[in-house]
Amino acid sequence: MGTQENIRLLLEDGYSQEHTGEQFTGDGSTDLKGNPVLKSKTGNWRACPFILGTECCERLAYYGIATNLVTYLTTKMHQGNAAAARNVTTWSGTCYLTPLIGAVLADAYWGRYWTIAVFSMIYVIGMATLTLSASVTAFMPAECVGSVCPSATPAQYGVFFLGLYLIALGTGGIKPCVSSFGADQFDDTDPNERVKKGSFFNWFYFSINIGAFVSSTVIVWMQENAGWGIGFGIPAIFMGIAIASFFSGTPLYRFQKPGGSPLTRVCQVLVASFRKWTLDVPLDNSQLYETPDKHSAIEGSRKLEHTEELTCLDKAAVVSEADMKIGDFSNPWRLCTVTQVEELKILIRMLPVLATGIIFSSVYAQMSTMFVEQGTVMDRTIGSFTIPAASLSTFDVISVILWVPIYDRILVPIARKFTGKERGFSELQRMGIGLFISILSMVAAALVEIKRLQLAKELDLVDKKVEVPLNIFWQVPQYFLVGAAEVFTFVGQLEFFYDQSPDAMRSLCSALSLLTNSLGNYLSSLILTIVTAVTTSGGGPGWIPDNLNNGHLDYFFWLIAGLSFLNFVVYVFCALKYKQKKAA
Repeated sequence: MGTQENIRLLLEDGYSQEHTGEQFTGDGSTDLKGNPVLKSKTGNWRACPFILGTECCERLAYYGIATNLVTYLTTKMHQGNAAAARNVTTWSGTCYLTPLIGAVLADAYWGRYWTIAVFSMIYVIGMATLTLSASVTAFMPAECVGSVCPSATPAQYGVFFLGLYLIALGTGGIKPCVSSFGADQFDDTDPNERVKKGSFFNWFYFSINIGAFVSSTVIVWMQENAGWGIGFGIPAIFMGIAIASFFSGTPLYRFQKPGGSPLTRVCQVLVASFRKWTLDVPLDNSQLYETPDKHSAIEGSRKLEHTEELTCLDKAAVVSEADMKIGDFSNPWRLCTVTQVEELKILIRMLPVLATGIIFSSVYAQMSTMFVEQGTVMDRTIGSFTIPAASLSTFDVISVILWVPIYDRILVPIARKFTGKERGFSELQRMGIGLFISILSMVAAALVEIKRLQLAKELDLVDKKVEVPLNIFWQVPQYFLVGAAEVFTFVGQLEFFYDQSPDAMRSLCSALSLLTNSLGNYLSSLILTIVTAVTTSGGGPGWIPDNLNNGHLDYFFWLIAGLSFLNFVVYVFCALKYKQKKAA
């Protein structure tokens, strides 16, 4: 066993086999059985079509439910506008909260491949359950009779929300792992593959939006014209295709070994530093404890260089007199390596950047809630054809599909000439640009709503729950701006939380980036609840009544725009203070 381990370590250093002349990966990646893998036969772009295909089909399934869910809740489950919006954002928030579960399982025990495989099965069961809830008469509320719409029974709500939240659980093992698993296919020790990895994140997000494009056009149309059973059933089929695509690429994949529970390692640093609270940190950081050999004590991780901040945590790596007497340095609850301490420092440094993504996610959440509700009271007809309000999210997708190649093929080469960076912009610069564009999207939405309300007043439609003759295509700029903001901010987050995370915490850090989406949706729900309570307290209709012609949805958009501007200012400050990770 010792000889095999030595060979493995040599291969991780990138040595070539003399008898073949082929080079192994230098980042410690293996095949499914744990054997070192050759660069020429695995990973790189040859493995990516299967992963990108998986993501495209899975996102088609997800957005096939999410894009028009608010319409299903209002028209079929007979909920009010505010209640439907809260349910959608709460569910969406949960979909971005459950990745913490999948991330811990992937980093600590199962690895990314098996985590994706197991949670995909849960996802399919949830899709099937939701399809049944919209297909079987007993599971569906009765149709409206005139203006009287019977509420769904507890059993009907139970089946519907069971399917919905099984999907939320299923996404928990897929979302934090697929992008990281795709990035794992590129050797981080190879400069050429490292540049390709940056491009991978762009095309990963491109594939997401191809799936979203089909959902927001074909699937939404089928839901409103062919029936919700079919409209939910087709996404379920595509989820099955996603699973088949994922398993098809298994022989080509590169796998990273799980490094043990990241949460346990964090706790170990906190406990060890607390135990040694009275000790002084030596001025010479070389006196802090680290394994003597080249490789980290953490499976699947490179060593990290010591940084001169948060020195209180360095106490966990101080070798005390008691440690010297015992002579046993293997108990991480008493003594941690510098690398383990630096892992926690990196997580803490990421938190301010993480927090500034929450408001952006609240902006993004408006596309599936307030943008849709705004669209339902605008003129949606073209001849005899009625455009589903949710289909306008197609322009968000088109924006992304246009911006990804523009960014990857035009903006990056131009920016590279000025910045000298491999990827043109740094991840932090890229995210900042997106945050600024998101402010403009909310301003555009507010201006459209002002115009719509003015027209409603002029035509004496304020007290009538009817469409205002303002063409729905006035919404295109706000959707297009959100799409542009996504390409900069969301893709920048994917890069940032993969590259800056410790090697053995990449799924966890990807989950933390997704957590901003969850918190953004919850924040949107909270803002809606507060706005509704405050603006209706005097007995008035409030900003967001069921009859939007008698409300002030524009005030809500201005509120989100103002919060986004304050968030942008805080982000710039945090980005300027951020210190990059340094791998030894």
